[in-house]
Amino acid sequence: MLGQAGGRLLTVARVLGELVAQEAGRAPARPRDPEPSPECPEGRLVSPGAARRARAARTALERLGPLYVKVGQVLATRPDMVPAHVRAELQKLNDRLPAEPFAAFAPVLEADLGPRWERMFDDVDTVRPLGAASLAQVHRVTLRGGVPGVVKIQRPGIRKVVRADMALLRRAAWLTARGAPRFNAVVDVESILTNVFDAMEAELDFTKEAANMERARASVGRFPHLDIPQVVTATPGVLVQSLAPGGSVAGAERERLSPEHREAVARELAAFMGRGYFIDRFYHADPHPGNVFVTPDAPATLLDWGMVGRVDQQTSIRMLLLLMAVGQNDGHGLAKVWAEMGRATPWSDLPAFCADMAALVPKLASASMAELNFGVAFSAVLEKAARRGIASAPTVGLIGKSLVNLEASVRLLAPHLTFSDLFESEVHGIVLHVLREMISPQHTARRALESLLAYSMAGEQLRADRASLTDPPFFPAPERAFRGAPAPPPRSGGRQPALLACAALALWAAHRRASRPR
Repeated sequence: MLGQAGGRLLTVARVLGELVAQEAGRAPARPRDPEPSPECPEGRLVSPGAARRARAARTALERLGPLYVKVGQVLATRPDMVPAHVRAELQKLNDRLPAEPFAAFAPVLEADLGPRWERMFDDVDTVRPLGAASLAQVHRVTLRGGVPGVVKIQRPGIRKVVRADMALLRRAAWLTARGAPRFNAVVDVESILTNVFDAMEAELDFTKEAANMERARASVGRFPHLDIPQVVTATPGVLVQSLAPGGSVAGAERERLSPEHREAVARELAAFMGRGYFIDRFYHADPHPGNVFVTPDAPATLLDWGMVGRVDQQTSIRMLLLLMAVGQNDGHGLAKVWAEMGRATPWSDLPAFCADMAALVPKLASASMAELNFGVAFSAVLEKAARRGIASAPTVGLIGKSLVNLEASVRLLAPHLTFSDLFESEVHGIVLHVLREMISPQHTARRALESLLAYSMAGEQLRADRASLTDPPFFPAPERAFRGAPAPPPRSGGRQPALLACAALALWAAHRRASRPR
């Protein structure tokens, strides 16, 4: 691993060195007025030199490989870290590579499926791959019995390369935290990277991607217009699955869909992703239009489960409150919950952030998908939070990436739908699920135990305080002052937390006995 990390360090240094040399070798241009750049969003002006440097940075990330592309895609949603014109360029990051000859992947197939791997298929299209990315290449196959499928094969040696890159980026984050502590107080670079690395684990081990697909299948069954490919075989380096019918929603295939079918797919896609964010707390982190395949005569298929996100209960509930604040046109509520998800710095200005959100939220609540640019809105919240000294939660980067991609897919399918249309139809079911979760016997028992622990610790603290008050060296009171003194009366409310804990534990035990199979 050390040798691999050293080799990657040299590669990164060479690419960055070429960037610096290229920029230094340019003749200084004569000063002139800034020109509009097509890459710059929101009609802002940027100099040609700045636009050129942004393109060079994007190209460098693509050359460095898949991990840097993923990090760049997250940075494209972080205005608290990257200027607007650079974010616009990073949104064009392309993880596609020229296809390699199929023979280059034969050793991976042999190592993972055995020397007679060809017997798994009736046919393999070795000439025209369906896709070629920096992590893997995909080929169409015909499974035994004539069933169409695909085989996804990891590029030889790519796992070690990505692991080495992760080590380098963690080191860079550590240096950033120490070299720019004020910046790190608002933007926790190491935590953001950790979220990205965790989400990518399944892209480095296809058995984990297959497990993600099976887990998602338990939820997608509720949605008749959605589907997930069937897993045939999975090893760390090879994934064989069923072929998704139709084509990408980004292509011409969607034009063949009826308006009713397109709207049904859009609504169910938003509902399915909402269930992932708020109920399952396990979601597709990359639902962009290229990963949503549609066809007129079958459910839409959600592909590429290599990058998923996970969220804890408290963060999920706060995310739900955020969206409810937008739906109810409550900018102050959004600001409060956003700050609770993150962290206030010593120089934070929450009232100003509330005012910023009060101005922003009314523009979002009633916008249709054609009018709403969630990426711009999400960027505005992050930018205002950073400006007001509020550190946003590290998880919002990956969640924001997922939501931005979801918005793009829904907009292509049904641009007339509004945020309220999509959210209000699902929020009641989500809130009911959360309420049932909060009053479940397990949750009640946990809260009771927490109350019992707090009560016990408060009692110990009280006894410690009394002992310190009666310590002879500091309070040498006469001994007779304490002889025969009546014991202090019991506190009337002292037994309530203990009784609550006992009752909750009894309730939980009864529930466990009742749920056991007889």
